[in-house]
Parts: sequence; C-alpha cells; structure tokens
Amino acid sequence: MRKRTPEMPPRAPEGVRGDWRVLRRLLPHLWPKDAPALRARMVLAMGLLLLAKVATVYVPIFYKEAVDALSVPATITAVPVLMIVAYGLARVGVVLFNELRDLVFARVVERAMHVVGLDTFRHLHALSLRFHMDRQTGGLSRVIERGTRGIEIVLRLFAFRAGPALIELAMVCGILWWLYDWTFAAAIVVTIAVYILWTLAITDWRLAFRRTMNTHDAEANTKAIDSLLNYETVKYFGNEEHEARRFDRALTAYEDAAVKSHSSLSLLNIGQGAIISVGLVVIMSMAGRGIVAGTMTPGDFVLVNTYLLQLYQPLNFLGMVYREIKQALVDMEVMFGLRDQPPEIADPPGAPALDVTGGTVRFEGVRFAYGPERDVLRGIDLEVPAGRTVAIVGPSGAGKSTIGRLLYRFYDVTGGRVTIDGQDVRAVSQASLRRVIGVVPQDTVLFNDTIGYNIAYGNPDAPWSEVERAAKLASLHDFVRMLPKGYDTTVGERGLKLSGGEKQRVAIARAILKDPAILLFDEATSQLDSHTEKDIQAALRQVSSGRTTLVIAHRLSTVIDADRIVVLDGGRVAESGTHEDLLALGGRYAALWRKQQEAQALEARLEVAARDPDTDQEARAHDAPA
Repeated sequence: MRKRTPEMPPRAPEGVRGDWRVLRRLLPHLWPKDAPALRARMVLAMGLLLLAKVATVYVPIFYKEAVDALSVPATITAVPVLMIVAYGLARVGVVLFNELRDLVFARVVERAMHVVGLDTFRHLHALSLRFHMDRQTGGLSRVIERGTRGIEIVLRLFAFRAGPALIELAMVCGILWWLYDWTFAAAIVVTIAVYILWTLAITDWRLAFRRTMNTHDAEANTKAIDSLLNYETVKYFGNEEHEARRFDRALTAYEDAAVKSHSSLSLLNIGQGAIISVGLVVIMSMAGRGIVAGTMTPGDFVLVNTYLLQLYQPLNFLGMVYREIKQALVDMEVMFGLRDQPPEIADPPGAPALDVTGGTVRFEGVRFAYGPERDVLRGIDLEVPAGRTVAIVGPSGAGKSTIGRLLYRFYDVTGGRVTIDGQDVRAVSQASLRRVIGVVPQDTVLFNDTIGYNIAYGNPDAPWSEVERAAKLASLHDFVRMLPKGYDTTVGERGLKLSGGEKQRVAIARAILKDPAILLFDEATSQLDSHTEKDIQAALRQVSSGRTTLVIAHRLSTVIDADRIVVLDGGRVAESGTHEDLLALGGRYAALWRKQQEAQALEARLEVAARDPDTDQEARAHDAPA
C-alpha cells in the first residue's frame, strides 16, 4: 500500500526577524484602539509589576539591616524589630502586587486570545472549498489551538517572567554599585550573562527536538482523527491493525524525539547549576574579603548572596521560558500564516447584494478546470427560467456537480459567466448569493447535535412549528416521533447514527426550512428506498413549485417531470429537451434510460426470485449469457 504523508501546517520561518514580526502582529491586540478599558488595565498591570520589583529588591536590604542590627551583642531594640517587620511586609508586598498584576492582566490575555482565535476561525470559513479539500481538519484544529495558547504563553512568560527578570537585574546591579563598588555589579552581570548564554545556546539546540516532537504529535493527532471519522470504512476492510500501525509509527517517532529532548534538558540543568555555583563562590569570596578588611558587615555578606540567589530563582526557568516563548512564536506564526492565506473566492470591493426579481439562472459559455490537467466544463450554455425545473443528467465525471458548485460560487468560472436575473454572481456579495439558494447535497454531513438542531440549521430563527412542517414535507416527522428522545435525539459524529436515507431527509428538511428562491438538488434522493423516494419526490415537487429549481440526478426516473432535461457529456451539453423529446431523439439520454430500466427490471426480478426458488432459477436462466 502506498504510504501517504498527511499535509502538515507550514513551519514558521526561524530567526529574530520572524519573531519580531509575530510580536508586532500581537501588539495591537494588547492596546486595542476601541477598548480604553483594556488599555487602562495594561497601564495598571505595568504599574503593579514595577511595584512588585521594587518590593523584591528591598527584601534583601531589610534582611541585611536586621542581620547587622542583630550581630551587635545587645538586647533586641526597636530597630531590628522594625527591619524584621519591614522585611515581612516587603515579602507580602511582592506576593500581593504580583497577584493583583495577574488579576488585572487576565482580561487582556483572555481577550487577545478570544479575538485572534475568533478572527482565525472566521477566516478559515472565508477560505475556498479548494483550500479545505487540500487540508486535513485535525491539523487545522491543532494550529488554532496551539496558536491561541501561544498568545497566552508569550504574554505571561515574556511580560511577567523574562521582562521583569531583566528589570530586577538592572535594579540589583545599580544598588550593588551604589552600596559597594562596580566589581560586585560586574561579577553578578558576568555570572548572569554566562548563565543566559549557556541557557539560550542549549535551548536553541533543543528546539530541533521540540519541533520534531510537535510535528509527530500533529501527525499522530491527524491520523487518529482521520481514522476515527472513517470508523465504518476501517471496519468494512478490517484494517484496525493497519490504522494502529500508522498511529504507532507517529507515536514512536514522537517518543524518540521526546527522549532526546529530556536528555538534553539534563545537560542544560547541570550547566546552569555549575555556573550559578561558581558565581556564588566568587561573590561570597569578595564579600568575605570585605568583612576581613572591615569594609563590609555580615549583613552585606548576606545581601550580595541573597541578591544572586534571588536573581537565580527566576532565571532557573529561563530555559523553559525561552523554549516556550520560541515555540509559542512558531505556533503563532503558523496561525497567522493561515490568516494570511488569501481567499480564492472573494467579494469585489463594495459588492452589492443580489437582487432576485424572478430567479432566472443562466450559464453563458461557462468553462471551468480544477487544474491544468483537469478540464471539466468546455463551454456550457444553460438557462433555468424563473419558477421552472431543469434537470442535469449524464455519466460520472461529466461535470454535473461542478455546475452546482459554480452556481453556489464555491469556485469561479475560468471562462464565461454565471448570472442570476442578469447579475453576474462574481459581482455580488457571496452572503447574499448563498442566502437565496437552498442546497441538498449528495453527501450529507450533519453536526454532532440533535436532529432538531440539524433541521433548524436551515434557519436558526424559525419557529419550532416551521421546523416540524419542514420535517413533515421531508417525510421525516413520523420517523422522529418514534424515537425515544424525538427531535432531541443526537445524530453522532457526521450523523453516523442515522442511515443514509435518514440523513438525506434531514438535509431536505433544512433546505425546505431555509425557504430559498432557488433550489439545488444534487442527487437529493440517491440514498432513499423507492417507496420513500416517491413520497419525497412528491414533497419536492410541492416545495419547488414556483421556484427556480436545478436538479442534478443520476437516476433518470427522478427527473422525468422536469420542464427540461440537459444531458452533459465530456463537459458539453450533448442533448436538451423534455423526457419525451429525448426518448424520441434516440440519443444518449434514450440509451441511459434503457440501461437503467433494464437494471431496475433485473433488480425487481431478483427481488421476486429471492422469495420464490422456482422464479429464481427462471430469472437466472433468463439473464444467463447465450
């Protein structure tokens, strides 16, 4: 079996320029022009951040003063008590200001995630059918999930860990230079600089393993979703183990990359611990010499040691912070890349709404190709008069369904034009065009919700009485009433709990509920039994009465009452006329009709033969080759 690698989302370009490009796209969401309350929250959060840092750097100073006061052999006086109380209050202040900052900033973070995620979701719906047919839903869902989560990671880690750590480092260096001399500040700066360089270098090396993990994680997720969505197909061919092997290969690759990532993390931690230990030894030695020389007190010794340890605590997570920020930027870049994907089908600037006066549909010299190698329509001229029914028939691959997709503007023609009441569908807004067309597709896909919800999807604002009326017209109401939960019965993923005919009746019901001016039936009864098909055909004739109706059909018996039947062959109109005219012509339509009538007669004989063994022998003898 040929192996197929599922298409994965493109990986973001690496480098500082790409990172800053992502941050620039994020900044407007942190300072929205139309939300002064959010801007005020940003200012307040930054103020609380500075207050927390001031309290943080004063904690060691109060600690130093208390140690110096207590090192004098005397009874505890008010001075050390005040320093101890100040030390405690400063520590409380650090926690208080940090928590208030997080509380104030939470709305900014969540709103940014909300807006960006919603904009991406809307943009995905605006992209063309071709884009979604070339992508896999599992991969797209992970792109949105990781991208929105990346926003939170960047804002929380960069704004409240990496940024504040740098502010604290600058404040500590300034205090040490002011209290002692530049050598202490230089020693801390060198220690922290070496620590940062080591961390960033090893983390950059580890990012390759992380990207590999994410790639195989997305691959495994895509394969799992694809396999579960096609549960019935897997069962039909007994390929459970084949699917398990495909999933296992992706998990094995993920496992190998994860082990490498954890091993490299150990190397990173060892190096970080060694650098900080060397820095502590150097600074404590300098402070020890100062005490011996009488230029420093025991409190000063504690102060410099505490400052380095205090700086080390947030930097201990620097590798994780840097890695998570880099990965979050990559995930955000991929998500923004989706938003940059231009829609293939777009409204022209200032496109007016479609004005339907009658509903006449025309295809004028329409040519269309899905690609250079797949020319489907080769100059189609076709008219569906207002209020009339026109059927399109022909062999598979003749371009019947493509006609419907062009009318609905899933694609734009490559030649000619499609008009409704003389208006080119490319010149009007897509929303107004699709509002006036009701479609019953050949392959009905339902939402994983209730039957009532799926019918009401045709018009979510319709009263419940209209929903039930549509179900009755689609010969669905009696079936639903027999279900224990009635219209509240869930249909399962993609409607798998319903039969093909039941799903198609739901699709017919929601098209009826939409009450459009133009109806498009694409093999609308292909999944129905003959008895139900006759009932629904009668209902469809009633619904389509007075409406412009385009019927795409394979079974000719379903379109014999059409006002006009068009036979497509090889991307061109081969024949056109009523059912009787085309039979009298004796061409392609007549040949298709005879073939289908013979097949139906054989099916009927075999059905009778299944109940009568003697007839079974006679039927097989009749159909045996000479």
